[in-house]
Amino acid sequence: MYVQWSDQRDYMNSSWGVGYLLASLFVFFNLVGQLGGSLLVLLRLRVKEACFLLCFIVLLQTLAYSILWDLHFLMRNLSLSGALLLLLAEANQTKHSLLAGVPSLGQDTQKNWMQLIGRVLVAGMFLTVVRLEVALLSIIQTVVAGTLMTCVVLGFKSKLTSLLLVLWLFVLNLYFNCFWTIPAYKPMRDFLKYDFFQTTSVIGGLLMVVSYGPGGVSFDEKKKW
Repeated sequence: MYVQWSDQRDYMNSSWGVGYLLASLFVFFNLVGQLGGSLLVLLRLRVKEACFLLCFIVLLQTLAYSILWDLHFLMRNLSLSGALLLLLAEANQTKHSLLAGVPSLGQDTQKNWMQLIGRVLVAGMFLTVVRLEVALLSIIQTVVAGTLMTCVVLGFKSKLTSLLLVLWLFVLNLYFNCFWTIPAYKPMRDFLKYDFFQTTSVIGGLLMVVSYGPGGVSFDEKKKW
């Protein structure tokens, strides 16, 4: 947002006709909101508020950049929202652990459903990397990714399958989104860079599942009963 300030401002002005002032304010809000929200998450300060702020920015960008009508980018934004939802669920879990002994059945139920929705949204990232081509490699990729994605959504062997998806997505990210190989003057570099860091954020969401588990609404949790 900072290094392409003028490009972002001009795009908003030409797309929405809001004028340079409002377009500049939009870019400034996105820049400060993303930096501020991410910094609060890293410092573990006001994590809940930071997650809401970052989710709002994702929604705002989805509307402002007309991502709503592009299935590829929409699925990636939804996956990013899922990662934030998993982070929010973990923040609620941490808050609950600080209040040991206090009844919080409603909080636990809310956290479990947040984890379920987060898992579903995060797994949606793989719908954007699956290629329905009549080729052996594409078929293998589709079957493997589809199987692992289904396990994560259902919460079956979720820690193992999430870890495998992390490795899978990490390799695909390096292979398909290698923006550093594209000259700086080519627009494709910006698209690949956007995909690369967004995918990295979704990997973080999957690592949340690896670390904290799938939550109460899952097959793994049912087996404990």
